[in-house]
Amino acid sequence: MPLDFEELDYAETRMGELILRRRCMPSLDNLEVYEVILGDAFLMSSLFTVVEIALADLGLAALDPQKKIDVVVGGLGLGYTAQAALNNTNVEHLLVVDALEEVIGWHQRHMIPLGKTLCDDPRCRFVHGDFFAMAADPSGGFDPDEPARAFDAVLLDIDHTPSKLLDDSHSDFYTMEGLQKLAGQIKPGGVFAMWSDDPPDEEFIALLSKVFATADHEVVRFFNPLLERDSKSTVYVARGPAA
Repeated sequence: MPLDFEELDYAETRMGELILRRRCMPSLDNLEVYEVILGDAFLMSSLFTVVEIALADLGLAALDPQKKIDVVVGGLGLGYTAQAALNNTNVEHLLVVDALEEVIGWHQRHMIPLGKTLCDDPRCRFVHGDFFAMAADPSGGFDPDEPARAFDAVLLDIDHTPSKLLDDSHSDFYTMEGLQKLAGQIKPGGVFAMWSDDPPDEEFIALLSKVFATADHEVVRFFNPLLERDSKSTVYVARGPAA
């Protein structure tokens, strides 16, 4: 019999204590829920995946539906954004970048529900690295095996919002220069999409508009069974100029 609450993994990282835990929720018909904690931040729960999936769906929907595409996902977590990207049959290659080697290991050891699915898909490859450092280095880029490689889409799900960061070292990314360096790694007509836990940030939208040809956003609503009401997050979708 599985335990009602179990800590599956613990590690001390540069960004704080990393914990993977599993719980059964009697109030939700004993639903099995996986949770990730980093320091004092609650990173994600398998109870709430609507926005992670919407990030991939909305970002990739902005691309040419007739074209095979190469995608980067920044932030692996429990794998829901990566899985949603792989559900798009146009995706030819997917790189998932995560700074925490332990998180990649959860998937490789099939400790979480989507681990085997992602590892068994030949289109998917995990990259242990700092997404923000890679975004700031166009000469190196996101693919260690192919420096300066450009991608059709970059989907980012790491920080809570453009101003509520998991680590202060990420702050340079959310500037004109930081976004321009990222844009240089996206193919003409390609897409940058990002999740945020806050309502739309008009200053950030204006910044995206200065770097990309278009900058849109969508408020994603989902039912929160713990609060018994709807919750909302934002997905930003910015598209570069055509070739």
